[in-house]
Amino acid sequence: MDSWLWWVGGALVLAAVEMLSLDLVLIMLAGGAVGGAVTAAAGGEFWLQIVVACVVAVLLLFTLRPWLLRHLKQRMPLVETNAAGQVGRLAVVISEVTETGGRVKLSGEVWSARLPDDGIPNSSGRVLPGSEVRVVQIDGATAVVEPATSGSTQPEQPA
Repeated sequence: MDSWLWWVGGALVLAAVEMLSLDLVLIMLAGGAVGGAVTAAAGGEFWLQIVVACVVAVLLLFTLRPWLLRHLKQRMPLVETNAAGQVGRLAVVISEVTETGGRVKLSGEVWSARLPDDGIPNSSGRVLPGSEVRVVQIDGATAVVEPATSGSTQPEQPA
C-alpha cells in the first residue's frame, strides 16, 4: 500500500475527531497530514514527508487557526457556562458576607462568598442577610460579590 494513503487516512481520522472537539487544532494537524500525503505522492522520502507534515501543521496552527477563531468569535458570541456563567448574576445573601467570607444563594445553589478586597485593612464592609448582591468574579469555589444597585431584580445574562 502506498504511504500517501496512510497520510490521507490519518487526515480523515483527525478531521473526524475534530468534529467532536471543535477546537480547530486537529483539523490543522489533518492539514499537515495532507501535506505529508502530497509529499509521499510526489515520491518524497519518509523523513521529508514527516518534515513537510510538521511544517504545514505548525504553519496552519499559527496562521490560519487564529484567523479562523477570530472570525468565528465575531460571528457567534461566546456563551459562558459553568462557574464563569455566574458572573454578573444577582444573588441573595443568606449569611453575612464580609471580605473574609459568607454565604449567598446563587442560581438556586448556596455558594461561599466574599466581598472584593479593597486593600483597606480592617475595613468594616459587610452585607447583611436578605440583601441582593451581584457576582463580580468567581475565585475557585467562592463568589466575589458586591452590593447590587437598587432597582435590579432580574439576574443579568453575561454578554
